[in-house]
Amino acid sequence: MSKPRILLQLDPDVHPSVFDAVVAVDAGVEHLLQYRGVTVDQVPGLVHGAIFTRGPQDLKSTAIFVGGAEVGAAEELLRRILQTFLGPLRVSVMMDANGANTTAAAAVIAAGRHVRLKGATVLVLAATGPVGQRVVRLLAREGARVRVGSRVLTRAEDVGAKVRERVEAAVLEPLATARDSLAAAMQGVSVVISAGALGVELLPADVWQTCATLEVAIDLNAVPPWGIGGLEASDRAASRNGVICYGAIGIGGAKMKIHSAAVARLFQGNSQVLDAEEIYAIGRELEGAESTGREGGK
Repeated sequence: MSKPRILLQLDPDVHPSVFDAVVAVDAGVEHLLQYRGVTVDQVPGLVHGAIFTRGPQDLKSTAIFVGGAEVGAAEELLRRILQTFLGPLRVSVMMDANGANTTAAAAVIAAGRHVRLKGATVLVLAATGPVGQRVVRLLAREGARVRVGSRVLTRAEDVGAKVRERVEAAVLEPLATARDSLAAAMQGVSVVISAGALGVELLPADVWQTCATLEVAIDLNAVPPWGIGGLEASDRAASRNGVICYGAIGIGGAKMKIHSAAVARLFQGNSQVLDAEEIYAIGRELEGAESTGREGGK
């Protein structure tokens, strides 16, 4: 008889994320253990509690979710968790602080529905933020030529260097994307993805609407004014000025499905580590299954 599914939610914030807790319960978690204000020094004790209380054959029924608003802090927790495991005495772990991994995966998958990403030129605005960095990483792995946009060129260059450490073949072009340089940054672009802060317009409508090569525009900002002018948060493959457009809500449905599926996947074994690439792969599986279902229903 299998053990009940237990998920440890480790959150460096003052309060554990309610959003992540609800998704976990909806994904089939039977017992959710939430820990707030978690620091790196506290990780070994929490992990030992997870791996020493069940036999090796039952460890697949325990898993860890690392969340929080600060992605950097969550990355440190994830590293310490992996260092604490003892050979086969380990459990599966997922990191999705601030929704960075699931949101980035959903955005890149949406772009890939309409444009062959390999060889495509893609501009990522606010590419130095948590979501933007992961969008750049995933696009680079797909073989896209990625323009890494930031208001500060040195920050864009830093992101490019980090991505190249993970993706040696990455084709990246760091850019300073000030208002007066956006038209030049858009030249030859097939896809633009805006991953900026809430309520900040990064790309005015008159700039992208005059880009003859643009096929897909994706805005991940859910608070007006939108990151890409002329889009709506509810856009889901909406045609605007001949461009296929997605807003934050339009991306959100896929993001939620990916998040839920990834949490459920944690309990299929005890050795999985779900970060950006692994979560993206789960999203691609879901996309493939949905496409097959649509074709089968014709």
